[in-house]
This record gives sequence, structure tokens and C-alpha cells, in this order.
Amino acid sequence: MSGTTGKRKEIYKYLAPWPLYSMNWSVRPDKRFRLALGSFVEEYNNKVQIISLDEDTSEFSAKSTFDHPYPTTKIMWIPDSKGVYPDLLATSGDYLRLWRAGEPDTRLECVLNNNKNSDFCAPLTSFDWNEVDLNLVGTSSIDTTCTIWGLETSQPLGRVNLVSGHVKTQLIAHDKEVYDIAFSRAGGGRDMFASVGADGSVRMFDLRHLEHSTIIYEDPAHTPLLRLAWNKQDPNYLATVAMDSCEVIILDVRVPCTPVARLSNHRACVNGIAWAPHSSCHICTAGDDHQALIWDIQQMPRPIEDPILAYTAAEGEVNQIQWGATQPDWIAICYKTACEILRV
Repeated sequence: MSGTTGKRKEIYKYLAPWPLYSMNWSVRPDKRFRLALGSFVEEYNNKVQIISLDEDTSEFSAKSTFDHPYPTTKIMWIPDSKGVYPDLLATSGDYLRLWRAGEPDTRLECVLNNNKNSDFCAPLTSFDWNEVDLNLVGTSSIDTTCTIWGLETSQPLGRVNLVSGHVKTQLIAHDKEVYDIAFSRAGGGRDMFASVGADGSVRMFDLRHLEHSTIIYEDPAHTPLLRLAWNKQDPNYLATVAMDSCEVIILDVRVPCTPVARLSNHRACVNGIAWAPHSSCHICTAGDDHQALIWDIQQMPRPIEDPILAYTAAEGEVNQIQWGATQPDWIAICYKTACEILRV
């Protein structure tokens, strides 16, 4: 970065050819400012685009664009910060798909469908890629289940595709649709995960003891919970947000069912939550009020009145927010057809 610091901008913006919804930062060390974006077009034909920032010209450009059936409900790069695995990208929608990123051609590696009896599938609402064991991916579905997939990313001789997968376990996680799933860093980071869903509960599971789950929180009005995110530094804390809610609820797994904080400065419903990758007390929230807010939760359990930073210049409802795992100075947001990265 030496030599360019003088003209370093605080915000970089990319305009896609279609409305955007899903987004994720690449964590490979050799691909610093690279993101994957998913279109949101209410028809079968959608797109995924890989963009990258040229730090010399300060411009984003599309490196690869490929077709995707239906909008992606989530998109995620393999959490391989050392860059030793294949350069993989996963998307959820009707199925879980794994792609091998290339410029300009990104190719489909495999489609994972856990209903072997038919072509019918219950749409996947979300998924998470385990950071400790990169061969584990968990998906959540509207059919009330979560599925943990085992990937094989080694290359047997003579096989064209590098990746395949099998169902390690499938469990009924909730009484209604499951909307999000996330692995916890607790206990080694491999076996614990939580899910949220239309029954208004946050439930925690352990792959070693799947016969029972722990209810961490239940919404008093049984309002569906749409999102969940674990604190990246302290596995005791997680955040969740209810449907059409202006507030984010912070939970402590050691004190189930009682929120330790409520972040309630948004003036319209919250769509995204992202914990800081490098700090246990910072979280960013974004919503339909065109705002992205950063909060410092050090004062918990004392009430947290106001965010410490507010970005209010988004020209539309912010529907996605991602904090760069390998670049903690940068947050990415999506609204309308725009993706912006903001220096914090």
C-alpha cells in the first residue's frame, strides 16, 4: 500500500447490473479486496458475480459472472485464510452448490441435494462453512431441518470435479422453517452450532450429542427470528434479529432466554448483523432506514444507548452487511444495485 496512501479513499462503490442481495468477502491472502455478489431478481435466472478492487486505479471490476438458478439466499467463500484449499465458493438457494472460482470462468463443482428420492427440494434459507474443519458445511431449510454436509475436497485420480459431498447428519431443528444456521467457536469450533427459525427460538446443537438441543432464547411473541451471528472473539455471545424488527438482540449462552442487550436505534427493520472479526465488543447492524451502525457493547449488561459510528449515506435500504474477516478496517454493504466498502 505504500505510495498510494495519499489517495486512499474511505469508500469504494461498485454498481452491478441488477439488484443485489447476498455478498461475502474472500479471505484468501492473495485476493485482498475480492467479494462475491448475488443478484436478487424475482425469476429463475439470476447471477453471481465476483468483483475485485484494483488498488492502483481505486476501481472495482467484475472478474467473473455466472448464472445461478433463483436468487442466492447466501454466498460464502471457503474460510481458508491460508489459501491452501481450492478457491471455492458456495451458494444456497434451491440446493447447496459449490463453485471453483476462476477469471473469467467460474465452474460448478457439485450440487448437493439431500432428498435422494426426488428432484423436489425444500429451499435452503442459509448455510455456514465451518472455519475449523473446512470439510463441514451446515445448511438450514424451510422443511424445518438442518443438514450437516461432509465435503471431500481431495482429488481422486481421474475425477473431473475436485469436490463432492455427502450428508453426515440431518436433524429436525425447529417446529417450523429454519432461517439461519451458524457454527460456534466454542469447544474447539467444530461441533457446536445454533439455528433460528419461524418458531421464534434460538437453538444450540452439538454434533456429538444430537439427541437434544438447548433453547438459548425464545421470542416472547413467537415472532420469527431471521438472522443469527456469533461473536467472532467470544463464543458466549450471539446476536439475533426478529422479522420486521428495528432492534438487534444480544444473547449470552450462559444466561439463556434473557437478552443481555438490545440495540434499538434503527428507524426501520434490521436486515443484517456482522460482528467485528478482531474485537469482541463491536458489532455492525444495517437496515431499511438506509443506515449501517457500529456499536460498542463493552458496557453490557448496562443498556447500550447509541452506536459509536453511523453511516447514513446509503441511497437505499441496506439489505446486507459483511465485515471483512481478513481486513477488519473494512465493512461491505449492499443496497439496490450497489455494493460499497466502507473504511471504519
